[in-house]
Amino acid sequence: MYKKLFNHPSPAGEITLVRLENAGGSWVELSSLGAGVTALCVPDRNGRIRNVALGYADPASYLADGPCMGKTPGRYANRIAGGHFQLDGKEFQLPVNLPPNHLHGGPEGFQNRIWETEVTEDGVLFTLRSADGDMGYPGELTVRVRYRWSDDCVLSIEFEATTTAPTIVNLTNHTYWNLRGADEGDALDHTLRVNASRFLETDANLTPTGNFIEVEGTPMDFRREKEVRRDIHADYTPLKNGGGYDHCWAVDAWEEGKIKEDVVLTDFVSGRRLTVSSDQPGVQVYTGNWLSGSPENRSGRGYENFEGIAIEAQGFPDAPNHPAFPSQRLNPGETYRRHIRYAFTTV
Repeated sequence: MYKKLFNHPSPAGEITLVRLENAGGSWVELSSLGAGVTALCVPDRNGRIRNVALGYADPASYLADGPCMGKTPGRYANRIAGGHFQLDGKEFQLPVNLPPNHLHGGPEGFQNRIWETEVTEDGVLFTLRSADGDMGYPGELTVRVRYRWSDDCVLSIEFEATTTAPTIVNLTNHTYWNLRGADEGDALDHTLRVNASRFLETDANLTPTGNFIEVEGTPMDFRREKEVRRDIHADYTPLKNGGGYDHCWAVDAWEEGKIKEDVVLTDFVSGRRLTVSSDQPGVQVYTGNWLSGSPENRSGRGYENFEGIAIEAQGFPDAPNHPAFPSQRLNPGETYRRHIRYAFTTV
């Protein structure tokens, strides 16, 4: 595997970028700012290699961007209602950075930190240490995100975390995909299949209620492949509240520690297909409903709404406030360990 490192300045310090290129010439570029994906180039059905991961022209533009482009949000990805939770009878208050909720670990979440970078034999290892009380979370947390890139165009991500005191953790990747090309307009003609019979109900602020809704007979049913565009503007309250799809589906037949297929995204024009597998109980599908106003991309413009689709395998949002959800608690002596695989093929 060919590896190339280069550095870039930012207001938060020097950013390290690592490019991993496989035997077929496909490559992924990773950044120490947010332990994120800045580009991923794979072939279409005719062998033409193009970037399919949305990204910015300036590596420093990823700092404190609204879309959380390509990065690892944390300590807790997605929403926590009111920024409030309890552990062992003790109350914790986190910053409310998307009123009325706490989102992606707060304004100084992991996505806005520069991580330590180590290039390994088959990829990159990013490490971050988060102090006790960081953004209001208890326990000193050590986090590792390991990326691997294979010759058959599979990007594997392994998340690990340990803590010095009981805390909560929910890690994922927030890359936006457009399989036709990162600067080719909206991605709504892609087809989507989600292996889920239920999705998590949310209120008008996208705060989880704790209930699940059957997808049968609703625009949220992607058990059979369909175009994302078909129902996105349907007269359906959850879609109106989110401005499109921005919801967490409960993966069917989920088993803790078992990696299984969650989502298949296909662009039949280019022939590229992305299969997302994980050992997470939920998958947030976000159709980039609020991408407008993002920093300048490599084409010299900002992205518009719906130009990329984020597929975020994760624990359920607001799980600390819903005991019936799979627990996101981490205790001293335990290791939080989760996996996501993005496999790129053609049809």
